[in-house]
Amino acid sequence: MEQNNTSTAPSSTPITATTLNPSSQENTQLAAPPTTAAPETPSSNIRQTPFPHPSPKSVIPTKPTLTPDQTTKYNSLLDAVSSWTTVPTTSNAKSPVEPITPSERRWLTRECLLRYLRAAKWSVPDATTRLLSTLTWRREYGVVTFTPDYISPENETGKQFVLGYDIEGRPCHYLNPSRQNTKRSDRQLHHLVFMMERAIDLMGPGQETLALLISFSETSSGQGASLAQGKQTMNILQNHYPERLGRALVTDIPWFFNAFFKLINPFIDPLTRQKLKFNEPMQNHVPPEQLLKKNGGEVEFEYVHEVYWPALNKLAEERRKAFEERWVKAGSRVGESEIYLRGGDEEPVGGAETGAQVDGVDEITEKIVGLKTTEEAKKEEVTVQQ
Repeated sequence: MEQNNTSTAPSSTPITATTLNPSSQENTQLAAPPTTAAPETPSSNIRQTPFPHPSPKSVIPTKPTLTPDQTTKYNSLLDAVSSWTTVPTTSNAKSPVEPITPSERRWLTRECLLRYLRAAKWSVPDATTRLLSTLTWRREYGVVTFTPDYISPENETGKQFVLGYDIEGRPCHYLNPSRQNTKRSDRQLHHLVFMMERAIDLMGPGQETLALLISFSETSSGQGASLAQGKQTMNILQNHYPERLGRALVTDIPWFFNAFFKLINPFIDPLTRQKLKFNEPMQNHVPPEQLLKKNGGEVEFEYVHEVYWPALNKLAEERRKAFEERWVKAGSRVGESEIYLRGGDEEPVGGAETGAQVDGVDEITEKIVGLKTTEEAKKEEVTVQQ
């Protein structure tokens, strides 16, 4: 059985050598993940692509050290999920099962397990059930099958985009209901999930949450989500993305939103409700150099779908590829450190990178689901080193 020898939260060592306030190094991490920069914008004055990393002013708070009791519960959960070899294909009681895939094992990081433990109030049985439920939902809902081409029509007007990072290094995910360009359908919710996944891809080492910036400017009553969509969105966020929302900034609130919020409010859990901020100045939450001018920042941003969409997906794909390569090099473990996987200065949970497979992973990933061959992995490693 795989074991996690760490009993603490992510290291408090700064992610980069550059610091704004050396005296605060023990309490903060700088948000500066290594990356291949997104393509430059065609104009020096107007930005049309995502920011590849946070502002130097953005500082990621460190997580508190786990207590002995929390460490014991974490290790119990790690043992439980490490033993999984199959996952149901649907949420039906008599659903068939299929072998767990490498990407599903990779999704079960140390921080992922801790997020579900916190959401389950440190109940190991509840966290175990919720994790398996989410893996099943991801299969049934088709999260990994949502391609950029499939989602592209939903985003042609820029009704959602990820741009910049807030003061704590959270990716800023903008929602603009007034730019609604499609009729209500399942793909609209698929679009939201796809964009949240891209925001997660762009998180830096030590950051696990995102910031939602929702502007109702020029939004008419028919452009917002329906009550059914609102309830489904709350279900997805709270059950399958627990501890992922850092804050939600809602501005330019129209009269009809109050009625909608009263209807949806009972479906919002208290912790999520505390993260909602209404009509607060966005300058209080996002560094000006990464905040839109119309929101009080310095960024002149123009959404041009043909420019932004490929740039976002290229940047996110590069991050996912690097994440996967590090996971394989470190031994393809369940419970791997996200700080390490995102390029931070933390060692893998099993020590230095070895590229070795552990606990039967060779059999699970190569024989059952066909993970990359050793030769392919070596070629990729050489490419990365170059």
